[in-house]
Amino acid sequence: MADRGLRERKKARTREAILREAFRLFRVRGYHATTVEQIAAAAEISPATFFRYFPTKEDLVALDRFPPLTEALAAQPPGAPVTVLRGAFRAAFAALSAEEIAAGRAREVFAATVPELLAANLRRSPGLIGEVCAAVADKAGCAGDDPRIRNAVGAVFGVVAMVWVQWAGDPGMDGPAEIDGALAHLESGLGL
Repeated sequence: MADRGLRERKKARTREAILREAFRLFRVRGYHATTVEQIAAAAEISPATFFRYFPTKEDLVALDRFPPLTEALAAQPPGAPVTVLRGAFRAAFAALSAEEIAAGRAREVFAATVPELLAANLRRSPGLIGEVCAAVADKAGCAGDDPRIRNAVGAVFGVVAMVWVQWAGDPGMDGPAEIDGALAHLESGLGL
């Protein structure tokens, strides 16, 4: 069991090293001028190891790369969709260090500035949203195609996206706290 925990921690450190070095190189050289080989060398791994973590360079900034949210969603107790998602966002952010949150914010801001990455994330979003809808439907005791689930997940993602846009322009903002507050407002019915 201890070996498994050690392996997982080592994998997480390697993943973060790849991401950290990739974004450092992207800032210095630009996204297009940075190669996988350069990222691997900077992270002190082989290109083959890079590809075990990320199938493509584009996958470094993919929307579906937020395992803390997926894990937190699975761990939520049954409940109303917005409540379940608010709890999942809270737990996901609580599982991250301040450095990881800052790095994630920087990646999201970066992804929004490179047209190919923005397009890639738009292509991936239906799959991610479908997975979230299925998990939330299960927690709410509804069918996965229930329009109420789609509406609740859409409302949550819309609120979170609006906070992310504001957070992108204000690095001093406490993004996780603002997301939680915005979801609390949504949960309460959006009263003024």
